[in-house]
Amino acid sequence: MTHLLETSALLAHYLAEPGAARVQALFEDGAVTTGTSILALFEFDLRLHHLGMDESTRTTELSRYRALLNEIVNVDEAVRKEGIRLRIRSSNRVPSMDILIAATASLQSATLVHRDPHFAAIPARLLKQETLPAK
Repeated sequence: MTHLLETSALLAHYLAEPGAARVQALFEDGAVTTGTSILALFEFDLRLHHLGMDESTRTTELSRYRALLNEIVNVDEAVRKEGIRLRIRSSNRVPSMDILIAATASLQSATLVHRDPHFAAIPARLLKQETLPAK
C-alpha cells in the first residue's frame, strides 16, 4: 500500500468536498495502491449514519468504497505499539482513533492522506503525510 486514506479523506471524496479530486486521482493512478484502516471504515459508517442514511444505504456505500480500496488493515498488537510510539513523540495530543489510523499507515510505510490539522503534531520523520484542503 502506498497511500492510507484516513476517514476525513474518505468523507471528502464521498461528499465531493475539497480534496475529493485528489482522492479520486489516487484511486485512478495505476502506480498507487490505496488502503485504509478498519477504524476509518468504522468512523465513515458512523458519519453516514449521522448524515441520516439507513443501514441498507450505508452497507451499499461501504461496499462501494471497499471495492475502490486495495487493502483494509485490521488493528492488532503491532498497531497498538506503534500508536503508543507516535502518541509519545507527538508535539500535541492526537485523538486515540486517529493515532491508531496513523500507526497503521506508519507500519505499512504508506502516506497518510487526511485533512485533519491535529496530525501535524506527529513528526514528519515518523509518518509520511499528505494533507488535503480544509472544507
